[in-house]
Amino acid sequence: MNNYAKRFAGRLLLRDELKLTEPEFTDLTLRKQLTPIQAITKHYFSYRCERCGNTAKDLFGKIPCSNCRQNHHYCRKCIQMGRIMFCTPLYKWTGPPPIWPPQSEEPLGWGGKLTPAQQQASDQIIKAIKTKQAELLINAVCGSGKTEMLFEGIALAITQQKRICLTSPRADVIRELLPRFQQAFPETSIVGLYGGSGKNHQTAQITLATTHQLLRYDHAFDLLIIDEIDAFPYHADPSLPYAARRAQKQDATMIYLTATPRQDLLKRKPPTVFVPVRYHGHPLPLPKSKLTYKLSPSELPTCFWNWFNQRKNKTRQLLVFTATIEQAEKYRPSLVERLPDKVIHSVHAEDSDRIEKVQQFRKKEIDILLTTTILERGVTFPSVDVAVIDAGHQVFDQAALVQIAGRAGRSPDDPTGEVVFIHDGKTRAIRDSITAIRLMNKRAGFH
Repeated sequence: MNNYAKRFAGRLLLRDELKLTEPEFTDLTLRKQLTPIQAITKHYFSYRCERCGNTAKDLFGKIPCSNCRQNHHYCRKCIQMGRIMFCTPLYKWTGPPPIWPPQSEEPLGWGGKLTPAQQQASDQIIKAIKTKQAELLINAVCGSGKTEMLFEGIALAITQQKRICLTSPRADVIRELLPRFQQAFPETSIVGLYGGSGKNHQTAQITLATTHQLLRYDHAFDLLIIDEIDAFPYHADPSLPYAARRAQKQDATMIYLTATPRQDLLKRKPPTVFVPVRYHGHPLPLPKSKLTYKLSPSELPTCFWNWFNQRKNKTRQLLVFTATIEQAEKYRPSLVERLPDKVIHSVHAEDSDRIEKVQQFRKKEIDILLTTTILERGVTFPSVDVAVIDAGHQVFDQAALVQIAGRAGRSPDDPTGEVVFIHDGKTRAIRDSITAIRLMNKRAGFH
């Protein structure tokens, strides 16, 4: 029975997602271990999706049902996770809770050492878990080593046989974190869930998942960690905070991680730990602002090339951020023409080779990578310079620019990467992001 509990407890699943034979399914439902719940409920003249919380009329459609021979409502908002209809139940585990195996030895296999600032954050995380504190904000600068700060708290939760989830808005982040967690917790079951992973029906004691995957959970986790809580789409899609709240158990602890918390979170004044310094003890790179009077749709401006040729360390790889996919693709030919000895690629969310290109860049098989904001946060490259083209575009808000600048100088072997914001008119976001980085460095003791 515990195997079924591990597979289904805390999840809301369609019949075909259960992956059960008909005899197994019948047995579990007759014994009320699996209980159907109405997937779409009617409230007077409106409908509500019980998976994503959608109540918007324009996000419900109607479709003929082959079973009932009627037209039924279905939710279009979460249809990418499998269509649910008015007559299609979701199944919830109502049997005994899962029992995760006790570990006789220390579950943490990471042999690193935390800095004093990291240790302070780690101690507060441990305290929050021990006291079942409702929430804790870790406001830590880019490159401070937020992942390592989590390890001791997660180890404690494992020894208490708790179920843990770390969620991030970006699949690239989950892909990067998965091998690090598997190495840090070698004896603990771990699964990574994101679109295209092929493992979205697997469960484990530690779940690493994109935030959309939380739509499948209900009162599942004792410890829920939300990485980059300020990032799109989490802050812009009400169904994701709804799913995060529902995914917690009643006395769970929720930990928020970000370098750029939004005002709505700060106004709530959650218990907060501020980590102002990077783990290697060097300041954040302060971006340079470069004005160009006209941005060509296909040629990088002269001020970019002046900066490129004057860089102090020309052996660094280069990340070039663009506001749109079109810019990333159109700038590449001119770069290839002017730099024939360099390997140059572009990448964006719709690129079918996206995962492979990011891995090639990480392995230093690519010299220059043009990218949209998909790589603005959560990914680590040891030695890069960063350029933002059309930095005044609305897609680059203050948080995005701070995060992008944080891609540079992340390694103790090369902590002083260069960052340049190229624009045709300085925006408030550009000014505020540079001011914010300067203030972070000042708070960390750098002047």
